[in-house]
Amino acid sequence: MTTEPAGFVPIPSESVAFLGTRPIPAKPYYDPAWFELEREAVFRRSWLQIGHVCELPDVGSFVRRELEVLGASLLVVRGKDGTLRAFHNVCTHRGTQLVEEVQGKRATFSCPYHMWTFGGDGALLSAPDFDSFGLDKRDCALKQVALDVCAGMIFVNFAAQPQDLREWLGELADQMETLPVARATTFSEYSYDIAANWKLTYDNFQENYHLRFIHPRSGQSAFSAENPFGYPKEYAFHDPHRTQTIWTNPDPRPAPMLADAFARLVPRAMEQGLLTTPHHRTYFALFPSFFMLGTPLQNFVHVVYPVTATQSRGVIRLYWVGDDANASERFGREAIMGTARDVHCEDVAVIEAGQRGLSSGALEHIHFQTQEALCRHLFNMVEAAVVAYQAEQIA
Repeated sequence: MTTEPAGFVPIPSESVAFLGTRPIPAKPYYDPAWFELEREAVFRRSWLQIGHVCELPDVGSFVRRELEVLGASLLVVRGKDGTLRAFHNVCTHRGTQLVEEVQGKRATFSCPYHMWTFGGDGALLSAPDFDSFGLDKRDCALKQVALDVCAGMIFVNFAAQPQDLREWLGELADQMETLPVARATTFSEYSYDIAANWKLTYDNFQENYHLRFIHPRSGQSAFSAENPFGYPKEYAFHDPHRTQTIWTNPDPRPAPMLADAFARLVPRAMEQGLLTTPHHRTYFALFPSFFMLGTPLQNFVHVVYPVTATQSRGVIRLYWVGDDANASERFGREAIMGTARDVHCEDVAVIEAGQRGLSSGALEHIHFQTQEALCRHLFNMVEAAVVAYQAEQIA
């Protein structure tokens, strides 16, 4: 029996008992048929986070985003009226993709195949010999996808009649608006491909149960005499989303380089008013596969995008307020991003090992305990969405 140090109060199992204690079926973590159900029941009906307004500062700014799980290529554009819109990156003539660049700035978008040309609002402006089609240009506009913004972050939804984004986020919307990400003007980014199911990948970042085993060195700043395993302080559930309050070590003692990096960033953060509020360490987990750790200096955002039942793509960003003011600040930001990559690299191999084990079919079930309550909640929400979708199809 483990004896906890005085002052440490672990989250009681009773507080998450409503989630259930059943073993979780293993098949949804590798089965292609279940993945197809998730594609329609979860990802085609949920708000998906794909970027930030700071990427589209001017009229004509655009970014291209690939969402493999839906077979979609999106073109996000800031129109002449300043409005952000998302379109399928698909010419309405014969389906040719309009844009190959990841980002840029254009007044119009022309199909390379037959030169149908569209404006930033998606309207068809011109097409060679258009009269011979017997069509109305108004019926040939680019196909639009619902887009909305919260805390500076861009979300899209492929549903025919999606729920309002702020309604979907509930009280979390106002909480996120108070974080630096809402004021961000730039970011550092790291993307990766992983041979693992999206839920298995995402679950790794929802629990601290593994910290002392996988991150004994890099996770030292999360450990303390009061909380030797770096467990969270509390959970909260906002179906289908969830949050947790991350333990704030009163004496973190980070590695010298990381301590130096933070020291270089603090002066301007104080000038910007980012350190006048209490030290936030709230972890926001938005359904289905977004999470964010808000802190006064920057925001850590991680989105896991499904590709296949056993392949995923992750995008990690650190958002900053203001460009690098000098070389010292540049060093601080790069050092923090480098540290985040180092910690993440320690996770990849063990996640992929878990996928190989599950894909072998050796297990019928997996198991979650109190420290994995957020993992159980995610599975419950996914399963509920799939069951509801199946019922609709039968009806």
